[in-house]
Amino acid sequence: MARDLLGEAFEGLLGTDRWRAYPWDPVRWRPRCWAPLLRDIAAMLERGGGAQESGEALKRQAHPMFPWWHRVREDPLSRSRFRSYMRPVRREGERRLDAGSTGGVATTEGMCREILKRPQALWTFVPLEGVEATHKTAERAIRPGVLWRKGRLGIHSAEGARCVESMMTGVATLQPPQRNVLAYLPAACEAALRDTPAPSVLPDSHVAPSDQVAA
Repeated sequence: MARDLLGEAFEGLLGTDRWRAYPWDPVRWRPRCWAPLLRDIAAMLERGGGAQESGEALKRQAHPMFPWWHRVREDPLSRSRFRSYMRPVRREGERRLDAGSTGGVATTEGMCREILKRPQALWTFVPLEGVEATHKTAERAIRPGVLWRKGRLGIHSAEGARCVESMMTGVATLQPPQRNVLAYLPAACEAALRDTPAPSVLPDSHVAPSDQVAA
């Protein structure tokens, strides 16, 4: 479904979790969120034994990373200096994950092996400006839908669910790149009535001129 929506030529960045539906996308375009990894490290600390040792080692590597990251976002710390600071963190972090993958605690081993399938995805935010270390921005985008569902006591028909799903997905997708929502929606409805392809929801820089919607 995601691949059908984005198309074969998509070259943007996808903020994804570890769900197995995403492996088709090149890992260099798919940064991984650090928040779940920090929760995994906390769980390792609680397990004790070899898992706790691995968790403590990983926590030591992650501890300085976020202060540096907050500084580089505000630009007192240069991007090149940040990259140099992160090189030993990356090397040691991946070495500790590798050790945890054979540490004798099944849950920790499985988690470490899964992360090491695509370790590059943990570090996309280091060289690339505009990429976040976590997916909090994406989570904020879907929060209005969660609050709407809670406040409206749910949806009582399949048609209503589909309508709300489509409207909220469109708004959340179009707003960050500052696409005109009120221009897009009539164009999408007209395309549906004419049985023609809907206009693209991608930012204008990724859309052919013929597929763009006037602002």
